[in-house]
Amino acid sequence: MSQSEKKLLETLKGRIYEHPPVWMMRQAGRHLPEYLELRSRAKDFLDFCYSPSLATEATLQPIRRYGMDGAILFADILLILDAMGRNVRFVAGEGPKVDPAERASDLDKFPIETLLDRMSPVYETVSRVKTQLPSETTLIGFAGAPWTVAVYAIEGKGGTDKSKARLKAYQEPDDLDAMLDILVETTAHYLKAQADAGADALMVFDSWAEGLSENSMERLVVKPTEKLIERVRELGVTQPIIGFPRGSGAMLGRYAEQTGVTGVGLDTALPVNYANEVVPKGMPVQGNLDPLLLIAGGNEMDSRIRQIKAAFKNRPHIFNLGHGVTPQTPIANVERAVRVIRGD
Repeated sequence: MSQSEKKLLETLKGRIYEHPPVWMMRQAGRHLPEYLELRSRAKDFLDFCYSPSLATEATLQPIRRYGMDGAILFADILLILDAMGRNVRFVAGEGPKVDPAERASDLDKFPIETLLDRMSPVYETVSRVKTQLPSETTLIGFAGAPWTVAVYAIEGKGGTDKSKARLKAYQEPDDLDAMLDILVETTAHYLKAQADAGADALMVFDSWAEGLSENSMERLVVKPTEKLIERVRELGVTQPIIGFPRGSGAMLGRYAEQTGVTGVGLDTALPVNYANEVVPKGMPVQGNLDPLLLIAGGNEMDSRIRQIKAAFKNRPHIFNLGHGVTPQTPIANVERAVRVIRGD
């Protein structure tokens, strides 16, 4: 491999490596002392996300410390709702809160040009990171999937059983479909803006895909994601797109086959052999390692890393977690994990 070759990007194009490229969801975050110092400079989390100088530094910190093969933009999936006027705020100990959207029209109060302009600090961050990243590091932009963002909009917060959003899907299907369509269009333009600013790859997070019936999964996750990918491609975006339908379970294969994503993220609960069976041959996969193993460390962590590597040795594979790095994760364990992944 040449020094300037983007190993992660090449994997998304179908290349197989003996030692896969690695990055970790939430690799920039509260387990890093340098992040905590940086975070203290912003008045709140939204200010942090909207400050290109701070967000750029947060994106680069795990690259400097660990030499990850991928840098993911430091932002948040709820910035779209904030641009839509839903008063997003992050409450200590409670997580994100938004003013609930009762109707689709609550998400359609501003022209799309206005929404995109409000999120312009994000594109500035992408541009700044791009100029400072090592040439071999892949820059990943991202957005929340339509269903997951809709859940936040309807519920007004995260961490719920999604019953309010799921009931709306049953009781007011036309209005929910209208919500999803608004989010598809806005998100497509948002991802295009990140791609235009320099993102090498894109990722779509469907964090609340779990717990849905087969027909609901098809309607609320698979179809809107398919629409989103189609729209992004219509807008001229050629970068590879990773989809992460967390908790999709037995619907993973259908998601991988139908949505048009380039690769799929695997949550911790998915058996690796099952993923190999249902994800189309040759499609890149990413994820699966339990984030708690990064806390535990030791031989248990090493063993599971090697099991995952072995399971995916015959397909394009990006090593990652099944969810994000937790705040209590020891830095030494992340360093050790990266060494084991790379066969050092």
